[in-house]
Amino acid sequence: MSAYHQRSRELQDRFDTRRLADSLAEKLSRTAFSAEDQAFVEASSMFFLATADAEGQPDCSYKGGVPGFVRVTGPSELSFPSYDGNGMFRSLGNIGVNANVGLLFLDFEQPRRLRVNGTARLEDASAEFEGAQLIVRVKAEAIFPNCPRYIHRLQLVETSVYAPRPGYQPPEPGWKKQFKDVLPGKPGEG
Repeated sequence: MSAYHQRSRELQDRFDTRRLADSLAEKLSRTAFSAEDQAFVEASSMFFLATADAEGQPDCSYKGGVPGFVRVTGPSELSFPSYDGNGMFRSLGNIGVNANVGLLFLDFEQPRRLRVNGTARLEDASAEFEGAQLIVRVKAEAIFPNCPRYIHRLQLVETSVYAPRPGYQPPEPGWKKQFKDVLPGKPGEG
């Protein structure tokens, strides 16, 4: 599978970057996580998930948790929990009709980024991830770093109080109060 399509090639030729693009793809892209990739992914407290529906309409969402909420679970696989959210299931719904995904991991304190493109599947939640509704497993088809020069240096002030973790019951988000009449019932309720 080529890293670039025809329009990418046209732009590379226009700006004389084809040789650079080919060299970057050859030297940096891989299908298995290195030990450094695994350490970076598993230390991340957030990433961005890009999906598209069956017609190709894109969606991008932020996924956050305590460091370790994303895990490398095989040479070319990572897994993460889907936590209780707004109930729209845009990203996970898209995965159900178009398994192609892109993940972007960023470190704002030590500017760094890593892209992971692959295919995703959903599994029922298990004890593997505290607070998960579902588990997303991604088979990586391209893992590659990107130049961090435009990443702004930011600092994490605190982890979200809503992020699930063992032995902790997150509070109910305030926005749910105005939707109380349409919230799903808890297991065992009416």
